[in-house]
Amino acid sequence: MSTLTTIKRAAITAVAHYVPDEVVPNSFFEAYLDTSDEWIKTRTGINTRRILRQGASSDLALPAVKKVLEKRGISVDEIDLIIFCTVTPDMLFPATACVLQKKIGAKNCWGFDLLGACSGFLFGLETGRRFIESGAAKKALVVGADKMSSITDYSDRNTCPLFGDAGAAVLLEPIEETEFGILDSILHIDGSGGEHLYMKAGGSLNPASHETVDNKWHYVYQDGKTVFKSAVVGMADVSAEIVQKNHLTADDIAYLVPHQANLRIIDATRERMGLAPEKVMINIDKYGNTTAATIPMCLSEWHEAGKIKKGDYLVLASFGAGYTWGSILLKWAY
Repeated sequence: MSTLTTIKRAAITAVAHYVPDEVVPNSFFEAYLDTSDEWIKTRTGINTRRILRQGASSDLALPAVKKVLEKRGISVDEIDLIIFCTVTPDMLFPATACVLQKKIGAKNCWGFDLLGACSGFLFGLETGRRFIESGAAKKALVVGADKMSSITDYSDRNTCPLFGDAGAAVLLEPIEETEFGILDSILHIDGSGGEHLYMKAGGSLNPASHETVDNKWHYVYQDGKTVFKSAVVGMADVSAEIVQKNHLTADDIAYLVPHQANLRIIDATRERMGLAPEKVMINIDKYGNTTAATIPMCLSEWHEAGKIKKGDYLVLASFGAGYTWGSILLKWAY
């Protein structure tokens, strides 16, 4: 005899973030590079970024995860899944999810790392959603944390002002109210864009050697103009598409929550969606591009400020190396 199981909606039930104390202003780069505060702000929207001198990505995630557990009022033993989204793992293995699991003392969970570059958190959120909806997990931590300073060439003026370090995390749980939670997603990859944004060495293709170190292949490389052109179209189109697909309008959307890579890309996405400026979460001016941490960090800051309320429609959108890009539609549940 077969039984029908009602799929429960996956919802974010807590969110928190962490940034290091050290603030690096644009004037830092002015002091030794052929650049200026005005040039950086005009082209990127960035004023400052945070840098972690000592420690790794797990150390950026740890305070955020502790805050999530505290906010939700649950024991770490209730966590049954950790998805750690990062391009700067503590080590290639063991997974940083394992490192974090040890640091928080979680006894009853499993987990893994997910590498989706700047779209990593969206990919992780969608993956966590499926575990929750299937019943395979009841409390899943989705973490976005990157120590971008560890793979940034501070002699390359085209990339070094762009990145910062941060960690953020959300808790996903099933909810009975199916009108809330994660409603839909549209996610893409296109490997033909890989030649424009990558880190050449450190994997099995180019293992660490004198040559790879001397050639600075362990740092981020970006063809900025090409990536910008692709990101403007990709992120804008997929954000508008998910709204239309779900028969909503700009008036229905409380906030666009975009990946914080470049203010001009964010503005193009907002205009494509027909949203007013006050309907966009922006903190790139304070933190720069923190890769997998940008979207959950926006959610955390806006929620702490009381700007998100239950029932708000949010569109999360990203574009990153791979290429990877996508959007997620959710209705805030708490």
